[in-house]
Amino acid sequence: GSFTVRLLQTSFFQNASFVDTEGLGLLQDIQLGSLDKHTWSIHFDQPWVHPALPRSDWDTIQNMIRIYLQQFIHLISEGAIEKNVPYPFVAQCLAGCEVFPNRTSRAFAFVAYNGQDFLSFDTDNATWVVSQDTNLSRYVQATLQNYTAFSELVEVLFNETCVDDMEVLLHYGKAALERQ
Repeated sequence: GSFTVRLLQTSFFQNASFVDTEGLGLLQDIQLGSLDKHTWSIHFDQPWVHPALPRSDWDTIQNMIRIYLQQFIHLISEGAIEKNVPYPFVAQCLAGCEVFPNRTSRAFAFVAYNGQDFLSFDTDNATWVVSQDTNLSRYVQATLQNYTAFSELVEVLFNETCVDDMEVLLHYGKAALERQ
């Protein structure tokens, strides 16, 4: 069948100057790693994950995640100030890719605000789509749509990096996946 890599992010915006972010990476339901919330470094949770890719690939992935988080937190904080969003609030993201047996794939990215669907990323058209039609969601959608570097980063992470690395992770994690 198909295999899915999912990255989960939860960012707690306590006030205008403090954001606490947690992250988790999964292959199917196997926890690959987590994000150190202080350094934004990847902690590997399975012994086979780190050797699956060269160190330079992990360094690139980690740097892309750090850039993404900096941009994400900046954009959301800016929007909260602009739209007078009351603190605290939570932003959650689910993103990843699914690879099918015929080697085709599907990437996905979803954003929630205080536990409710908020935005999704249409990877085919590189556009953000609102899930709930509010002033805040339209503002964030327009901001993200105009911030092409961020959308391009998301597109590369999930249309290229995720799919390219999936086969290697499947090979190294074969025993763990079979036990599952």
